[in-house]
Amino acid sequence: MKNWIIAYDIRNPRRLVRVHRKMVSSATPVEYSVFLFIGTDRELDACLQDVSKLIDVKQDDVRCYVLPIHGLQERVGPPTLPEGIHWTGLPACLH
Repeated sequence: MKNWIIAYDIRNPRRLVRVHRKMVSSATPVEYSVFLFIGTDRELDACLQDVSKLIDVKQDDVRCYVLPIHGLQERVGPPTLPEGIHWTGLPACLH
């Protein structure tokens, strides 16, 4: 299992909704168009194949970045949730 960040820029609103729906079913949303995908290389390939069927390669951009296993995990900026509240939507390996 590896961790990837998948991000996209989709120009057409209809395609954007379709890609977002697909990504929500496959990965954890970090931002609206940025997702954390955890899985095998085959699972990633299958996800990206599904997304490639939904986009226009001349107008849209989908990017995937592998995250290092023991990389720095920091957050910059104000907290999203109030102090004392912890989001448990992330996989346990990332807490």
